[in-house]
Amino acid sequence: MFQLYNFLIYCFITAYTPGANNLLSMSNAARLGMRRSIRFNLGILAGFSVVMTVCAVFSTALFSYLPRVKTVMQFLGAAYMLFLAWKVWKSSSDLNGGDGNEASFLSGMILQFANPKIYIYAITAMSLYILPFYQSAGALAGFVIVLSVIGSSGSFVWALFGSAFCKFFSRHTKAVNLVMAFLLVYCAAALFF
Repeated sequence: MFQLYNFLIYCFITAYTPGANNLLSMSNAARLGMRRSIRFNLGILAGFSVVMTVCAVFSTALFSYLPRVKTVMQFLGAAYMLFLAWKVWKSSSDLNGGDGNEASFLSGMILQFANPKIYIYAITAMSLYILPFYQSAGALAGFVIVLSVIGSSGSFVWALFGSAFCKFFSRHTKAVNLVMAFLLVYCAAALFF
């Protein structure tokens, strides 16, 4: 049975934890203002959609031609989630995203092709949550859209809150990290039940 709750927890934690997209979006919005940073975030959405589509096709091919890959992907996905939980729990409150001079659509889009976090996000979500239950082209296209929107929404939120979100995270780093790490451990364990 499709585990919608666990799927959404995984997607939102992955989308909203610090990463290249979120930190650069926050930095651009703080430096340029939300309005001038929107094209960078739209570039993230476009690049995210392309990468999600490629990963969906790759994961579907693997899943179709190598049925035993599910067990391997289950363990690799759980290990990755536990690794993410450890990294989130141990992360500091230093959220400096660099000075990134350009906030263009193209720079946001190109960033996605060099961002390993979204490849792992897509392949893990597809192989562990989606493909065991849905294989039709329509369902997969729908999930690509859902994964793209949720995944890139983090950058919009981080840009929107800018420095205010950074200050909150800095003040409550350990508590926020502990909750997110615990939810990732829960998602990893739920893969086997």
